[in-house]
Amino acid sequence: MSVAAQDIDAVLREALAPLELAVEDDSHLHAGHAGAREGRHFTVRVTAARFNGLSRVARHRLIYDALQLLIPRGIHALAIEARAPGES
Repeated sequence: MSVAAQDIDAVLREALAPLELAVEDDSHLHAGHAGAREGRHFTVRVTAARFNGLSRVARHRLIYDALQLLIPRGIHALAIEARAPGES
């Protein structure tokens, strides 16, 4: 079962209650790349109060923890921009 951007969006909305969230499927940019056979490529841009006071690594861990059930279903690569409110 393949993962779609909408699946990631739904999980992150539930887990993080983001103020802003955009999930883009970048798989078409990686056609022919060896990893493209292993799953899809996504970019996640998220702003959430939950990230206040957290390091970049801690923010990424929260996202990966939320997506742990989707990753084996076909997420090969995930580019993450995680911000707290007020950060640019």
